[in-house]
Amino acid sequence: MTRVFDATPCQLGEGPLWHPARQQLFWFDILRRQLLTRTEGETRLWQFNRHVSAAGWIDNDTLLVACENALFTLDLETGRRQEICPLEADNPVTRSNDGRADPWGGFWIGTMGFKAEPGAGAIYRYYRGELRKLQSEITIPNAISFYPDGSFACYCDSTEHVIRRLRLDEATGWPVGAPEVFIDMRGEDWAPDGAVIDADGTFWNAQWGASRVAAYDRAGAMQHTVALEAKQTTCPAFGGSDLTTLFVTTARDDLPARELAERPENGMTFAIEGAGKGQQEHRVVL
Repeated sequence: MTRVFDATPCQLGEGPLWHPARQQLFWFDILRRQLLTRTEGETRLWQFNRHVSAAGWIDNDTLLVACENALFTLDLETGRRQEICPLEADNPVTRSNDGRADPWGGFWIGTMGFKAEPGAGAIYRYYRGELRKLQSEITIPNAISFYPDGSFACYCDSTEHVIRRLRLDEATGWPVGAPEVFIDMRGEDWAPDGAVIDADGTFWNAQWGASRVAAYDRAGAMQHTVALEAKQTTCPAFGGSDLTTLFVTTARDDLPARELAERPENGMTFAIEGAGKGQQEHRVVL
């Protein structure tokens, strides 16, 4: 069953994170510079003066948040923020985009141009005090996700329409070797966006412009799709008490007024019950 989880119409909803300790979903509206959540039946938000896009959980009350020029911690109870490290702080062209924590406690984060300038972005990993660039000349980084056994990380440049994967060192989680093609989506009139991999290794991809999320097996073959009442799906995340609910953020950005009037669900955050069995989101280790 698919339902609207939160009716807030985000301009560019992104970065859903199910906090396993708080049993609470967090997500972002990048263009409105907001972090949102639902608690006790109400929507709560934090407003920032910089574009924010992705987060990982550090402990019960603290998130690591990626913004346009830094990684910083956010105390969810007090609102206190502390910068951890700069992120392309000397480059006014770029902002952060998709990100997720890996099984070792590292945090992967992509950057992109504010106007999606070709090749302006990159993908980084922050791990135990070190921020290291992993991939360069990325236009729109997305689909950062990890195999449940830690063997591979996946990612994409949405403009390329190819999901790639990187083998990871079993001791440290740093990539080893060159990326390889996992799923080739070239020729489609929609673009791959954010993704998550469930406990069985199924790759769940939000597909911008296709009004759906799609599930692919370990060999990269499509298994099935789930339709949503929003054209621009952006990122999925598993959550709920048993991790069987797939939450999906969406966007209203660049949609014509007629489309928004006919489908007011554009930009809302959805929940798909019983989609699969997710992995618990990994804790970030600073």
